[in-house]
Amino acid sequence: MLPVTPKKCMGQHFLIDELAIDRIVAALELGSTDLLVEIGPGLGALTARLLPEYGTRLHCVEVDREAIAYLEAHYPSLTTRLHRADCLRFDYATLPADRLVFVGNLPYNISSQILFLLVALRERVPSAVFMLQREVAYRLAAKKGTKENGILSILVQCYFDVELLFDLPPESFNPPPKVHSSVVRLTRNQRKELPCDVALFERIVKGAFGQRRKMLRNSIESTLGIRIDELPQATLRPEALDTEDFILLTQELSDRIDAQDATNHSALSQE
Repeated sequence: MLPVTPKKCMGQHFLIDELAIDRIVAALELGSTDLLVEIGPGLGALTARLLPEYGTRLHCVEVDREAIAYLEAHYPSLTTRLHRADCLRFDYATLPADRLVFVGNLPYNISSQILFLLVALRERVPSAVFMLQREVAYRLAAKKGTKENGILSILVQCYFDVELLFDLPPESFNPPPKVHSSVVRLTRNQRKELPCDVALFERIVKGAFGQRRKMLRNSIESTLGIRIDELPQATLRPEALDTEDFILLTQELSDRIDAQDATNHSALSQE
């Protein structure tokens, strides 16, 4: 009998594998002034190992009231560093450090949203270690030419290097999920900003993978109204491209859009 009732709506599966906990803690990489932010501590399986090592540098963000009451009773030293909030809405600017390292056994139902939150916070996040559904983890770490390659891998890998560390069976959790899980480490790369129009880049990536069975010449035409028959990417499907390939494609299409707009403006001015 668990002291906190697992809630399906929150995707709660509490980690009970002691070896996995040790490996997650060992995978963390913190600088001397970094804060560690644990997302969804739940019953405190990770928290219990992190507190002795990081002390007041550990902050936890938990939304489940029952779990919060349990954590307050069992880890009173957290005090004001146990933040009672939705991790997607919490104001991370209130944390007293420039750099935040993240860790957590993420709820399966919002894991992609948390990963995109990390992208939004990228200038403050040197690294993160997360437990994810194995399918999501493999998509996150996917390389071009694989069926797992998609929107998640392209957008996250713009700013983070992704390592698959290890897999875990359902029995490592209580209650056991119906799927396997994986632990990944994300490390901030050197890219400060994309060398292209970011909004156009995201539109192209989402449009391409939204029609992933189509060749890019078809998805680009339906997304942007531009024909790219003569480009080398025209007959490829989106999974054949990585982040750098999509950046180059965006730069090419941006030039075409600018040229097309200039032509249209010139034609209008002559009427």
